Amino acid sequence: MSILGKTIQEQIRLLETKGIPEADRDPARLQFHLMPPTGWLNDPNGLCQSGGFYHVFFQYCPFDVNRGLTVWGHYRSRDLICWEYLGAALVPDFPGDCTSVYSGSALALENGGIWAVYTGNVKYDGDFDYIDEGRESNTISCVSADGVHFGNKRCLLSNDDYPADCTLHVRDPKVWEEDGAYYLALGARKRRDGSQKRSRKEQDRDYGAVLLYRSEDRIRWSFVKEISSRQPFGYMWECPDLFRVEDRWVLSLSPQGLTRGAFRYQNVYQSGYFLTESRTLPDSVQEEQFREWDMGFDFYAPQTFEDESGRRILIGWIGMPDSEKEYRNPTTEYGWQHALTVPRQILPGENGLRQRPVEELERLRGPMRIIEDGRETAVPGRIFDLEVDEIENRPFHMRVAGELTLQYSDGVFLVGFSGAEAGRRLGGGRTARRARIGKLSSVRVLVDTSVLEIYLNGGETVFTTRYYPEDAPVLNIACPGSRKRLWEMRSMTVKFV
Repeated sequence: MSILGKTIQEQIRLLETKGIPEADRDPARLQFHLMPPTGWLNDPNGLCQSGGFYHVFFQYCPFDVNRGLTVWGHYRSRDLICWEYLGAALVPDFPGDCTSVYSGSALALENGGIWAVYTGNVKYDGDFDYIDEGRESNTISCVSADGVHFGNKRCLLSNDDYPADCTLHVRDPKVWEEDGAYYLALGARKRRDGSQKRSRKEQDRDYGAVLLYRSEDRIRWSFVKEISSRQPFGYMWECPDLFRVEDRWVLSLSPQGLTRGAFRYQNVYQSGYFLTESRTLPDSVQEEQFREWDMGFDFYAPQTFEDESGRRILIGWIGMPDSEKEYRNPTTEYGWQHALTVPRQILPGENGLRQRPVEELERLRGPMRIIEDGRETAVPGRIFDLEVDEIENRPFHMRVAGELTLQYSDGVFLVGFSGAEAGRRLGGGRTARRARIGKLSSVRVLVDTSVLEIYLNGGETVFTTRYYPEDAPVLNIACPGSRKRLWEMRSMTVKFV
């Protein structure tokens, strides 16, 4: 790493020394979700398992709780519940990433090494629209021989290498190896016309796409093809991810610019996937086949990886870009914001894919107790894992902390804060999210101090939300005939190295 890079790392360590004690004073600080040590967190990056270690990098801004100069923070673990924080792994110390180290991915190398690929952001000062002018989006690679310390950076692709009809918004490389070759997918915002100087109305007609590249040596890359939708489906596709489930290709992405609806696309931006019928990479996808990964208030920019046991694991950002006008996170008062979901195993389901918390989390469970129907139950420890099964499509009603409602009836599941005041206080401005699910057989709720992850029907539908109770939560579940089991949870461990 360069002298500049080491200086930035030292500055971050000083900020963390001051910021972590303040953040840890917050009663909303999470116990079994990864968070920023201090400052801002967004996308998970570089997810992989190498040499027995799980690596979770993440978009991290320790300088500003509302985001600014961004680096890659780094957690690692052998078992997904005991973690080490290793500091800022990649920082902007290279001409091609001098504004920020943006999102990317990684591949495991021999002997515990890692090959990381990310977007280097360069943003010029001046009167620019930053769509067609005023920035660079560079695809940069870097190798760590030991999985911790990264060496020299190499610019693989820059804006001149992308198709001519791309805007300057090309980012979030996802890499994988297959049949002796390497592949790289980039999210892009493309023009429908060829002009460089365009009106805002013309820019609003842009469309999202995935750019696919191939290499034999991880250095020289050739363009393979573009994957887009047959009809307009957002103006930008972020965070592309391509992988197989039972020989069917899955294209995961985070499109921007979809029209909001009552039961679909309820957030400012979405994250979801296309489960294709093809054993080969498709040229296009059908927009009506897009399925959202998570229907909650707080979920974006997921990334997946395959671990050494063959599991496909997903981690998402418990947050949302450009949502400040809608809701807020009071954690900012303590100098930190956002978190990552628990690792979720991806499995085939009856109507798409299922997400299930990895089984390692069950090692944090304490003794099990049965919850009585319709009776208030206090959870002094504030964090728990709740499973309700044998529901058999009966009406379901659950209240958490008095004002957060989980409710199912007539084929619709609701997660909502009861009234404007509850939404403002307990929900930080969040109101309600709904999903059509057809039937309900089971509900699992992971409750951390200020996060709920709700898994319906074995994870066929998922909701994630922040919430901010003032006291230990009290539950009340009304679903006669169902089985209700609760385990209070222990905290995972995070060691700062």
